[in-house]
Amino acid sequence: MKKVLKQLQIKSVNHGVSTGQQSWAGGGKVLSSYSPVDGQLIGKVRQATSQDYEKVVIQAQEAFKIWREVPAPKRGEIVRQMGDALRANKDNLGKLVSYEMGKSLQEGWGEVQEMIDICDFAVGLSRQLYGLSMHSERIQHRMYEQWHPLGIVGIISAFNFPVAVWSWNAMLAWVCGDVCIWKPSEKTPLSAIACQNIIWEVLRKNNVPEGISGLIIGDRKVGEWLSNDTRVPLVSATGSTRMGKAVGQAVANRLGKSLLELGGNNAIIVTENADLQIVIPAVVFGAVGTAGQRCTTTRRLILHESIYEDVKNRLVKIYAQLRIGNPLDTNNHVGPLIDTDAVNAYSTAIDKVGLEGGRILYGNEVLSGESYESGCYVKPTLVEIDTQTPVVCHETFAPILYLMKYKTLDEAIDLQNAVPQGLSSAIFTLNVREAEQFLAASGSDCGIANVNIGTSGAEIGGAFGGEKETGGGRESGSDSWKNYMRRQTNTINYSKQLPLAQGIRFDI
Repeated sequence: MKKVLKQLQIKSVNHGVSTGQQSWAGGGKVLSSYSPVDGQLIGKVRQATSQDYEKVVIQAQEAFKIWREVPAPKRGEIVRQMGDALRANKDNLGKLVSYEMGKSLQEGWGEVQEMIDICDFAVGLSRQLYGLSMHSERIQHRMYEQWHPLGIVGIISAFNFPVAVWSWNAMLAWVCGDVCIWKPSEKTPLSAIACQNIIWEVLRKNNVPEGISGLIIGDRKVGEWLSNDTRVPLVSATGSTRMGKAVGQAVANRLGKSLLELGGNNAIIVTENADLQIVIPAVVFGAVGTAGQRCTTTRRLILHESIYEDVKNRLVKIYAQLRIGNPLDTNNHVGPLIDTDAVNAYSTAIDKVGLEGGRILYGNEVLSGESYESGCYVKPTLVEIDTQTPVVCHETFAPILYLMKYKTLDEAIDLQNAVPQGLSSAIFTLNVREAEQFLAASGSDCGIANVNIGTSGAEIGGAFGGEKETGGGRESGSDSWKNYMRRQTNTINYSKQLPLAQGIRFDI
């Protein structure tokens, strides 16, 4: 890991504030980043103060004046070069993400690949920021709409995807002509610094204005500064529903724009017509991947009563074969939780399961010993429960999967929708009527609804996000770029008269 850190220019003590090519040590407290893999100190960061924040915002304002005038395809060319820089550093950055966050190395590499993919998407998008043309009711008038950059985009990201979510926002915002200020999770600060280090040479080589890529390491205060700052027209925040409500309220109070990607409590419905050969791996990967710390993690499994016992027994058998350990070892399936607070949340949720009538089928163990010295490793847990009790309706960021049975598909869909969150959902069936019922307006109420694939693994081409307490935001593909721009309707009169709309007369 020392070699990886050296190649990514991560030092023992790192600067916590950057405007792109320039960085400096913040005037705040020192933040230490420990790996959940082995409990070892990776590095330290000097956090930002309000004075540091002010410097970054002022620099971003000045950069925006220049950046917004750069033609969008040329902005896209710079993002293309960033994608190439990420390709060159995929191995090392993926290893750092895995070590600092705890996800498997395959998932660490996959997260960096997602960054590369969004760069490619953004490059193409830079030539497709289309507006509409409309026919005017007035003679010799032309109407059309165009899209302009917003300004500063504040990005608040979470620990579970320490680099990909930033790229979803930043790459689109940059081709749209915005500048960005990133507040990463204080649990994964070094991965963020590594990203800034990777794109530094691209910024310098292209004479990009200092300030288009701001980075501010700090605690929740940084998020509060961004949320309350009228100079930041858009705040994109990923994290808990509790955090999102605070951000949304603060931004709305100043009539700003917020893009919220919050909690998920995702379910898979398995009908009697499903192909169980693809159901089982989809459920297991969705439930235990990233140790259950994805917003799209499968947390509820709703099984038709005719196949319930069969699927339950298969899952118990497979869970007993899962390899838990160092995520940098690609032979392991499950790595650690992010910290001991997450372990405590895991244990607390399982305690509540017993009080609410649930039955533990497998798991319910915090692992100890030489291989688990960080204290962050737990066994993925299977729970059998008859109804959706309060603990089931609450999102616990840990590998706990609740199994429930149903009789009719209407009942299954009602169960799926009867939680506060609405991010991702899936149904496994070979019956086209069942699939279409699930996808209909009366079906899944989630922002993502899949057929015969699991709840995790969204591709960047589609808009990502959910409804209800998930926040309603959309990032990544489709027309999510419109979040980062302002719409302007233009009417041009090229006649010698001044006719009014709706036939109104105003003679003077």
